[in-house]
Amino acid sequence: MNGAPMDALHTRLLVARFGDAFRFYDALLPALLGATRTRGGAEGPYASWDVDGQGVLALFDRTAMATVTASTTTPPGDGGPAGPGGPGALDDRTMLVSRVPDVDAAYAACLSRGATPAGPPADRPEWGPTLRSAHVRDPEGNLWELQSY
Repeated sequence: MNGAPMDALHTRLLVARFGDAFRFYDALLPALLGATRTRGGAEGPYASWDVDGQGVLALFDRTAMATVTASTTTPPGDGGPAGPGGPGALDDRTMLVSRVPDVDAAYAACLSRGATPAGPPADRPEWGPTLRSAHVRDPEGNLWELQSY
């Protein structure tokens, strides 16, 4: 990691009205938390804010995220049968995001402990020149992004 700050875990809100959500958080996070916007603008599809070099909140356009996790499935035991169309894609409202040293190893570790795959490891140069990510769902169906950059 070369001593660079590491966002161990932060929340990403997946929003349908990106501009409205951006203006809301861009006005309040600096005033209330001393956060600094580090990426993005009202045009979207992504924006983030840090406090003391650590990620505190990110916004991402829900439709854009759904294109990455469109093949998600409903985990068994959540009130519905396992299969396409469960929580995921456009149903997601929040996502946990963790920066990990090795996306492929983290993805495999999650799957070995019962996570449901939501998007396999892939390079995502459109999100950042060196960004690699994978997506899993925990036993409750919550979306978790594993990323390195």
